[in-house]
Amino acid sequence: MLNHCFLCRNEDLKEMLESSKESLKLEAMKRIVGLIAKGKNASELFPAVVKNVASKNIELKKLVYVYLVRYAEEQQDLALLSISTFQRALKDPNQLIRASALRVLSSIRVPIIVPIMMLSIKEASTDLSPYVRKTAAHAIQKLYSLDPDQKEHLIEVIEKLLKDKSTLVAGSVVMAFEEVCPDRIDLIHKNYRKLCNLLVDVEEWGQVVIIHMLTRYARTQFVSPWREDAVFDENSEKAFYDSEEERRVEQSKPYIMDPDHRLLLRNTKPLLQSRNTAVVMAVSQLYWHLAPTHELSIITKSLVRLLRSHREVQYIVLQNIATMSIQRKGMFEPFMKSFYVRSTDATHIKTLKLEILTNLANEANISTILREFQTYVKSQDKAFAAATIQAIGRCATNISEVTDTCLNGLVLLLSNRDETVVAESVVVIKKLLQTQPSQHSDIIKHMAKLFDNITVSMARASILWLMGEYCEHVPKIAPDVLRKMAKTFTSEEDIVKLQTVNLAAKLYLTNSKQTKLLTQYILNLGKYDQSYDIRDRTRFIRQLIVPNEKSGALSKYARRILMAPKPAPVLQSAFKDRDRFQLGTLSHSLNSQANGYLELSDWPAVAPDQSVRIVEVVKEAGAPVFGKSKPGKSDEKFYSDSEEEEEEEEEGSSSEDSSSSSSEANLRFVLTSFCVHVESESESESEENSDDSNKSSSSQSDSEKKKKTLKNKKLQQQKPDSKDRYWSHAALLLIIRTKFFLMHIVLSFSNQFVASCRCSLLCLYVFLVCQFDTISWDVRVSLQASSPVFVPETSRELLHRMTGKGLSAQYRFTRQPCIYGNSMVSLQLTLSNSSDQALENIHISEKSSTGQNIHRFNAIERLEPQASVTVSMGVDFNDSTQAANFQLCTKEDEFSVSIQPAVGELLLPITMSEADFTKEQSKLVGMNESSATITMTPENVSSQSVNRKVVSVANLGVIPSSQENIHRFAGKTVSSGCLVLVSVALKDPDAVITINTENTVMASMLLRQFKTALTNSGP
Repeated sequence: MLNHCFLCRNEDLKEMLESSKESLKLEAMKRIVGLIAKGKNASELFPAVVKNVASKNIELKKLVYVYLVRYAEEQQDLALLSISTFQRALKDPNQLIRASALRVLSSIRVPIIVPIMMLSIKEASTDLSPYVRKTAAHAIQKLYSLDPDQKEHLIEVIEKLLKDKSTLVAGSVVMAFEEVCPDRIDLIHKNYRKLCNLLVDVEEWGQVVIIHMLTRYARTQFVSPWREDAVFDENSEKAFYDSEEERRVEQSKPYIMDPDHRLLLRNTKPLLQSRNTAVVMAVSQLYWHLAPTHELSIITKSLVRLLRSHREVQYIVLQNIATMSIQRKGMFEPFMKSFYVRSTDATHIKTLKLEILTNLANEANISTILREFQTYVKSQDKAFAAATIQAIGRCATNISEVTDTCLNGLVLLLSNRDETVVAESVVVIKKLLQTQPSQHSDIIKHMAKLFDNITVSMARASILWLMGEYCEHVPKIAPDVLRKMAKTFTSEEDIVKLQTVNLAAKLYLTNSKQTKLLTQYILNLGKYDQSYDIRDRTRFIRQLIVPNEKSGALSKYARRILMAPKPAPVLQSAFKDRDRFQLGTLSHSLNSQANGYLELSDWPAVAPDQSVRIVEVVKEAGAPVFGKSKPGKSDEKFYSDSEEEEEEEEEGSSSEDSSSSSSEANLRFVLTSFCVHVESESESESEENSDDSNKSSSSQSDSEKKKKTLKNKKLQQQKPDSKDRYWSHAALLLIIRTKFFLMHIVLSFSNQFVASCRCSLLCLYVFLVCQFDTISWDVRVSLQASSPVFVPETSRELLHRMTGKGLSAQYRFTRQPCIYGNSMVSLQLTLSNSSDQALENIHISEKSSTGQNIHRFNAIERLEPQASVTVSMGVDFNDSTQAANFQLCTKEDEFSVSIQPAVGELLLPITMSEADFTKEQSKLVGMNESSATITMTPENVSSQSVNRKVVSVANLGVIPSSQENIHRFAGKTVSSGCLVLVSVALKDPDAVITINTENTVMASMLLRQFKTALTNSGP
């Protein structure tokens, strides 16, 4: 009956899954997942569920993926049917869908699809989305567990992902590294500093993984900082030595902390304030294993703060503190009150706090700790009370000053009503008496009197051992105890029987007159005991102590064997040996090496070569640097404070100068800038220019000379590592203005300075024009804006005449540089009046723009019926295809309109040489490169057709190409000036479209439009 109901339910779910309504499908999947959660078998629905993988509903897809992960391994044949669907989903434009498809694909535990999984992971590792690359890193571990033979291929992917700069990927790829190839330390060298710097921004789970990996790495690459003669300098730069003696002193220091070692400690320190307890614990263990001893105190407060967390967190933290407190008591002694036991604490928490308090005990605080222990002994928790008595015994052993006090306290506990407390006290007293037995015979006698009242077998056995071991100190009491034990021998526990036999043997050797018959009686009882341990011990003792014909030479040494002095037991912490495991690991918590545990290596005696961590940074194209720059001080201001003050004073003093002097100074600045650069090329010309300049500058004021010197100084002190954006703009500005602005200045000014050196300036101009065409600067200064190759004439509707009550508007992109702003896109609006009445005050509302910067056209006071007017405006789209929304207004009405730009209209064409194109393209590779292969129609294969279709899609400039089958185009984004390079390589009948740009979103959109344009046969 139940099976019939279940089958009917399955039929209903199948009908819902095959329905055309998304809501029914979603409801069906929720029910199916619910059945799976309850343990029901829903594998019969597999074909119906797989059909919905291609659904556009994200929530439905997620539930389908959950179902497939559950049944893929059981239904391998059916799962293979959906592989093609997942492969298509890996190309989906939505990053969530791509990531989900890869996650499900890697969860299908079918060996036959390992090659497909390997290909998918490689493709996902180069995906534009960091979320997909993160999923690829997770899939690496799954594939490795499925097929370890793929290790070498997976290491290549890991090496690529380790270079990823995204904080979203860092933690996942390090986890994959730890699972697949934790011994490949060479993969970390080049990425060590990057991981240290990214650590603060990585998600918390990734921080834990990276910190543990870097801890292992540091133990193999740096020298131990725990030397007494170590030197710790935050700024590890070498000083300038004035004498050989100082140099010898410096070289005699055997250890200076490696800068990379200090970098790791410095970048992990802020994470001690993390809200995540695992991160704080990870940083704490890193400092414990890597930091100098005097820096360990900074982790103390963070660990104590974690004791306010949940019980599970407290347990792990207290375990680690217990290990630390054995070696570094001073770390936690100021926070001793934080380890006092609370009544609400669980037993395992109480025991750990007790362990830590015992570790922290010393001569100064032992009285306080013992007062706490007196309270703990009265606890209703029997296990905790017993642990407290053991802690008292440890304190008595470690601190000799309180041994007598602890013994007296433990003897008082022998009168306690609780058998557990009494038994534990006896055991601890037994261990303490071994240190000074002759001085504590009274305690032994007192314990013998209590023997009849003690029922716990371990306590009774301990008293019997004490009687036998020190029977010479209590010669009258020991035989009487043996007599009592002979009466109850058969009813005692095995451990008590064994100690009774030992007591009998020792008394036989020391006091045979009184105990000979008792000993024989007990040995006879033991001879027929049910336990073979008792029987064996009895036979051994009889042959050892009772001489007869069969006894060997061993019986002569019976007294030396049984009565030999025993070393006093050492009471030590249960966490004594746990420091062999890395703190914060499962192995440390279990005190046993867990599967997958990676041991920390010992510090190397000599530090390995630190140059392996140096990454050669390829500088992006920037502007040339005039003059020689001084090394170091990279964070220095562009101008020093003193120079700024002097400049302000000079500007104030020169405010009364004539306009000719100002123009003359500006001209001097431009000329001097170029003279400094070309000085090495033509020394004679520079000397002539300087002579002419000196002659002509005799009439200048002192302030103007000083100003000129300051500006030259500022120019020469430019650093080579200044911001690329600043220099790119500055250099580009100099190039554009040189050929026009310089000649204009030379010919237009006629004051004394220009008149005296006009000939020199003309020579210099000609020289500079030639130099700019030949010098190869290490910057993108040769990129010049050009006129558009193609300007679309078609207009788009902005406002329909019906909606606008007679006012209609159309717009088109002019593809020209906008005169209203360098970051704006130029548009042309055509406004028409289709009504019978004139429209007044046509304008754009000032409150209308949403995010974009819009330059509005001047208000049109009056537009006659059936008349049209064309105006221009500028919009800063911020290199995004997001529509610009605003309100087009008349005197009486307001109309909401929006301009949606095509991605190709957000570009400006530029010109460059083929060599420059290739050079810039080589810099924009990896994640900055997008490509696709298409099959072109025969009519699109010609060069003219390719050029026409590409420039019609995007406002790009055509770059001359020496290869007939390769067409190159270049442009830059209007707002940010980001370079966009497009190449189309024809390989009959296919073509490869490649786009190189830092704006990856724009690249994917352009690639999609180019593919559509080049595959269509239309114009």
